[in-house]
Amino acid sequence: MGEQWEPRILAFLCNWCSYAGADLAGVSRFQYPPHVRIVRVPCSGRMNPLFILAALRRGVDGILTSG
Repeated sequence: MGEQWEPRILAFLCNWCSYAGADLAGVSRFQYPPHVRIVRVPCSGRMNPLFILAALRRGVDGILTSG
């Protein structure tokens, strides 16, 4: 019986759209998995693809980009 693997997920959320939903979830005390990390970006449409490559190189298992 070993540890259960959970993927490390990095979420890039648009400041004007998706981040508001994540913030509301926090204020409403909804629980989401601790292995998901949120990065607020000014606009998901202007996100540099190098951010995704850098995160994957640093060991992140998955990327979520939401706008």
